[in-house]
Amino acid sequence: MGFWSRLLGISEGDSRPTAPIDDEDDLLSLEELSEEERVERRRALLKRIRKLEIVTRRIVNQQMAGSYHSAFKGRGMNFDEVRVYQPGDEIRFIDWNVSARMGDVFIKQFVEERELTVFLLVDASASQLFGTGEKSKQEAAAELGALLAFSAIKNNDRVGLIIFTDVIELFVPPKKGRKHVLRVIREILEFKPSGRRTDLSVALDFLNKVQKRKSVAFLISDFQDSDYRRSLLVASKRHDLVPIVVIDPAEEELPRIGTVRLENPETGELEVFDTLSERCRRDFAARAQAIRDKREKLFKRLAVSFVTIKTNENPYQPLVNYFKLRAKR
Repeated sequence: MGFWSRLLGISEGDSRPTAPIDDEDDLLSLEELSEEERVERRRALLKRIRKLEIVTRRIVNQQMAGSYHSAFKGRGMNFDEVRVYQPGDEIRFIDWNVSARMGDVFIKQFVEERELTVFLLVDASASQLFGTGEKSKQEAAAELGALLAFSAIKNNDRVGLIIFTDVIELFVPPKKGRKHVLRVIREILEFKPSGRRTDLSVALDFLNKVQKRKSVAFLISDFQDSDYRRSLLVASKRHDLVPIVVIDPAEEELPRIGTVRLENPETGELEVFDTLSERCRRDFAARAQAIRDKREKLFKRLAVSFVTIKTNENPYQPLVNYFKLRAKR
C-alpha cells in the first residue's frame, strides 16, 4: 500500500523472500565524487531542469495559465483610470466629480490587484524516492512544482518553497522571475534532506509562522502521515490551501511479480507479500483504499478541495480540471 515503498527482493515463483538489496554503498555524496564526476553530474542536472522547463512552459503558455488565473483571484480591485460613459456601463461606477468638471459623463475603471504569494510545500521524505514507472514521486513533485511555479510567474505572482520531512529542511522566500523558479525546481529535484519521515504538521505550522498574509499554498506529498488534522484545519482557514496527493500505482495495487519483501523507507518496517496470491493482492488493495478513504474523508470534512496525481499520468489534466472547477465557485 501507500507506505510500502521500497522493493527489497523479488523471487518469482519462489515463496522464500530474497535478500535485501543494499544499495547504500553505491550512493556517493558530492564530496566523494571527482571533479570530473561533479561537473558531469551538474551538467546532467541542468539538462534535466532545462528539459522540464521547456515542457512545462509550453503547457503553461498554451493551455494552463488562463485556468490558473481564473481559479485564483487577486486580493481586490484597484482604481486604474476614468473613461467616457458608454451605454451598458454600470451607473454606480460614474465619477460625478470628474463628470462635473469635464461636462460629460465619466466612469471609473478598476483593475484586479493580481499579485499573489504562492507557496509550494514539498514532501522530501524517503518515501518520495519510490517509483515503479518512468518517474519517482519526487520527480512527479518537481513536475508539479514546475507547472505551478511557471503558471504563477506568468500571472505576476511570487513563488516560495518549503521542503520538509519531519523537520523543515529548506525555506526559499517568495520571489518572482524565471531564475527564481529554476532554483525552486532544482531544489525539489536535488535537495538531500536530513530527515526520512513525513510530518505534515511541521510544514503547515511553519507556513503559518512565516506567511502572515493569506497565500495560495500547494501541499505536495504522498500524505504518509496520520496526525495532521488540526494543522490542516488552521492552515486552510488562513490560506488558500490545496493538498496534492502524489501516488505511485503500485502503492494501491500490487503487480503480479512473485514473492516480494517491501520496506517502509521512513521506518524500516518490513513485510513480505506473495503477489501471485489473489487474496494477498486483494487485502493489499483494500488496506490502501481504506487509507485513501480516510484521508479524503478528512479533506471533505474540513472543506479542503484536493487533487490526486498518479506518477504514471500526466499531471497537467488533473490540475486544469481542478482549476476549472474552482473558477466556477
